[in-house]
Amino acid sequence: MATNPYAPPRAMVTDVQDPRASAVPADRGTRLGATMLDGIIFLVMVYLPLLLAAIVVPTAARNQAAGTAFAVGGLATLVGLIVYCWLTIKYVLANGQTIAKRMLGIKVVRSDGTAASLGRIFWLRNVVNGLISLVPFYAFVDALFIFGESRQCLHDKLADTIVVKA
Repeated sequence: MATNPYAPPRAMVTDVQDPRASAVPADRGTRLGATMLDGIIFLVMVYLPLLLAAIVVPTAARNQAAGTAFAVGGLATLVGLIVYCWLTIKYVLANGQTIAKRMLGIKVVRSDGTAASLGRIFWLRNVVNGLISLVPFYAFVDALFIFGESRQCLHDKLADTIVVKA
């Protein structure tokens, strides 16, 4: 059978699935829990060594070892901060998650369902939002936006992101 040169072109077309169709928004309580858990993890990894050094230094001052105790506490704090940042960057690059979001099974994606970049999460969700947080009551208003239908806080709207179940 010969090909008809006057026939309309034919192509195989497959339906493209909308990435948002499979994205289930994370529960408000899970998001709150992840935020609190991230804070606790940061506190334990970074501030706890500093606090322990502050407790040990006055005792060590009596024994002339205050400088050593302060240096060890500062070094432990620096190591904790580096490990925390490394883990957070690793998980954000891999799947848009912080340490706690990974533990609780939620992640940050763009509002169209595609992966959110490290730059978008770091700069827009954290740095810019942190600067705006200098405005009194902004953090409170930001948090109240979670009760909207879209479950997006102001920092989510700013970064064009949503938090979904992983």
